[in-house]
Amino acid sequence: MALLEVEGLVAGYGRGTVLHGVDISVPERAATVVLGRNGVGKSTLVMALAGHVRPRAGSVRFDGRELAGRRVDVIAREGIALVPQGRRVFAPLTVDEHLELAASRARRPEPWSIARIRELFPRLGERGAQLARQLSGGEQQMLAIARALLTNPRLLLLDEPSDGLAPAVLRQVEEALAVVRSEDVAILLVEQDLRLAFAVADAVRVMDKGSLVHGASTEAFRRDGATARRLLGIT
Repeated sequence: MALLEVEGLVAGYGRGTVLHGVDISVPERAATVVLGRNGVGKSTLVMALAGHVRPRAGSVRFDGRELAGRRVDVIAREGIALVPQGRRVFAPLTVDEHLELAASRARRPEPWSIARIRELFPRLGERGAQLARQLSGGEQQMLAIARALLTNPRLLLLDEPSDGLAPAVLRQVEEALAVVRSEDVAILLVEQDLRLAFAVADAVRVMDKGSLVHGASTEAFRRDGATARRLLGIT
């Protein structure tokens, strides 16, 4: 059963249109990755789903409820959380203050608590009193994911979580997302790192010029090198 069903989504900025009738669905307890070259509209898609970009047309149904055009806070309360590209942590707040603020906005008390977050990302427990601006890029990414999880969402949107991460940190993120999946959270991941994408996702969708142009299971896409080269420019 599809938790998220998007049909004919059109969105953009100013007078420019970025998304041209996107259709995509994410089943319950499943993970889908959206791949594509830079500038094809992947980030606009997740920003529109989270309410940060207002759709011009189309439908966004979440667990059967229409959310297209709703406010960011309304969408968050329905159970959708966004980990944005660039982390966007609050520089003047400490790690603990980030976690406490996110936990105070949780739609339900389980399964994610501050104690569980510190188990998932021990580094955040060690850095609790530090300001967000003092963290490394990897630690900020952990904090951004933790902040989203503490709202206890049913759907986690992630926009390029691998961006700028060292391999060791990337492995921690991969392991964390595996734990998230075990908690029956659906994931929609926008990513360019194929290793992370293939490790996390059940299904692959490829975007080009604001439209989804290809879909397959992750295993089928991994075996189809010709399609990956054609659509992603992989050599």
